[in-house]
Amino acid sequence: QVQVVESGGGLVQAGGSLRLSCVASGSGYSINDMGWHRQAPGMQRELVGSITNAGSTYYSDSAKGRFTVSRDNAINTIYLQMNSLKPDDTAVYYCNAAYETYSDGSMYFGDSWGQGTQVTVSS
Repeated sequence: QVQVVESGGGLVQAGGSLRLSCVASGSGYSINDMGWHRQAPGMQRELVGSITNAGSTYYSDSAKGRFTVSRDNAINTIYLQMNSLKPDDTAVYYCNAAYETYSDGSMYFGDSWGQGTQVTVSS
């Protein structure tokens, strides 16, 4: 099984910055796409940004120009640099990691979620 752990959340004033980190680990697994999602109270979870293991990125409209997803494949870690934060960015931020593994002659695919890290932006 792949374990996913996020860190770096906290309280920041509007206009400030935060950097989140996410580590995926699991012996015998290859990590593929990883992404950041967020869920505000009473809202559905939404994708913020994602990155392939080749470094291609995708951003939601709300994240474009303010957030940057980067990746260090050597340590299966992705980062979310968040700048110009707004109160609307307040949410629990979750990391997702897609993975594959080979066993008994077959490939298996799946994904794991972290527990989330709280980001609160005060006005």
